Amino acid sequence: MNGAAPPAIAGRQQRAAAGGAPRCLPLRSAPAPPMAAGRRAPPEPGGGPVLLQGIFGAGPAPGAAACSLWLTARELQVRRAGGCPGGSAGTDAALRLADCVGSAAFPAAAAAACFSLVCYPLRGPRWGPPARQRLERTFRVSRAPDAEGNLRIAQAWSRRIRELAVPAVPAQDGDSYGVLPRPCHALVLLNPQSGSGRALDDFQAVVQPMLAEADIATTVFITERPHHAHEKVRDEDLSQWDTLVVVSGDGLLFEVVNGLMERPDWKEAMKKPLCILPGGSGNALAASINYYAGYDHVAKKKLLTNCTFILCKGLYTQMDLVSLSTASGKRFFSFLGFGWGFISDVDIDSEKYRWLGSARFTLGTLQCLAKLRVYQGRLSYLPVAAEQGSAPAPRDVPAPVTNGRVPEPAGTEAPGSPPPDSLLVPLGQPVPPHWTVVPEEEFVLVYAIYQSHLGTNLLMAPAARLHDGCIHLFYMKAGISRVTLLKLFLAMSRGTHLDLNCPHLSYVPVRAFRLEPRVAAGIMTVDGEALACEPVQGQVHARLCRVLSGS
Repeated sequence: MNGAAPPAIAGRQQRAAAGGAPRCLPLRSAPAPPMAAGRRAPPEPGGGPVLLQGIFGAGPAPGAAACSLWLTARELQVRRAGGCPGGSAGTDAALRLADCVGSAAFPAAAAAACFSLVCYPLRGPRWGPPARQRLERTFRVSRAPDAEGNLRIAQAWSRRIRELAVPAVPAQDGDSYGVLPRPCHALVLLNPQSGSGRALDDFQAVVQPMLAEADIATTVFITERPHHAHEKVRDEDLSQWDTLVVVSGDGLLFEVVNGLMERPDWKEAMKKPLCILPGGSGNALAASINYYAGYDHVAKKKLLTNCTFILCKGLYTQMDLVSLSTASGKRFFSFLGFGWGFISDVDIDSEKYRWLGSARFTLGTLQCLAKLRVYQGRLSYLPVAAEQGSAPAPRDVPAPVTNGRVPEPAGTEAPGSPPPDSLLVPLGQPVPPHWTVVPEEEFVLVYAIYQSHLGTNLLMAPAARLHDGCIHLFYMKAGISRVTLLKLFLAMSRGTHLDLNCPHLSYVPVRAFRLEPRVAAGIMTVDGEALACEPVQGQVHARLCRVLSGS
């Protein structure tokens, strides 16, 4: 399904106003009406200087009560007539521009004009985490003697509000941040079968209205089969879109990332900011980004609203990817994690309960605990603290293919070939001597994760960040009891599992790892997608793509 997003905000106000759609007038500066003669200028609200001030109607209808507005770099202060910022008397509201996603100006009846803004402040019940709730305020301008003059004033306020609502780009050494342009065009890739099957309904009910308010137009691509999104982004001309938005679980984003990496112009394509909106069961990256943005833990539609708000604000940063190579010659790029053993068993075995949403993982965990398995293999890794001086792979050893494409030997990469794995030697050779080889060879699970969350309710690596250059490697040795394993997973919902000091659970930040199963037993997964059980190794590639992050 392809289609444009609904028109930007204020459609409802425009329909109510006489004269229909606003005329296009120049957005030149128009000063706010001066304060009455002899009246003292108000103190600076919100800790900053007043940029615009004026007296307007507190609503779109004629005869609405008057209110005083003071606009600063951080907020719009609204006072009932006679109120003054800095005092409690007459206080109406202080609308934070950090919560604002859009503003519009339009003509109104009787030669007046209006401007409105839409905010999503965090509000919460007495118990439980706060959630973003929509708040729209409209103000009537009737100070000028003619309609065009009033509309110019309304446009000046609306334009200034939009400018101030753009998030500030953090100034941090080595970090690359950016903000989506306005207006913005997004390609939305949506899997209607993901999770409990409500992704399309939730997109239409929650996401599209918010994007329209933020002046983000959408082209919606509904996937119809596996690898459909992979093929779309691999072959499509992406220049017409400013961002690629995935509405699904983590598996569809895995398709998108690997489709982009197969393009001859992958370096340029990976500069296109990606956005994940949770529509699946696990939603690990969405939960991680919510966590990185400093928001409280939420799930379902509250998490979807938070992630859509992040998209509306438009701030993006870089994200690490991990290159995974298998003994059969396949190569993938992963953004979330690689697993073998218990966690992967739960993920894949619970697929038949997909209709339960995230509750499928609880049921799958109980079932896998009842038939707890042990897997035999060798685990090796390059710790973050180790000197990274591994020798390059010999030129006469066949290099792993990247989804069917064979990269050139290191140092002679053809233009358009994917980045080489400079920390790895071929799987047929021993790991370099400065690597660590785990002495035990019987495991309940091995999981290499690069984000904070393994699922909406599983905070596995609290220290992880989008571009920390680390693979957070967890492994659990055989001998752990079912009761202890259950306690660890319950603690993981709060991110406190390492505080239990379980002797069977080990954690180490690494740059690269290798896993060599003794026999082809058990399930392997990458970003929630099943792999054949075989030797595999991977290394981190720092800041290889960009993602909407909110912070």
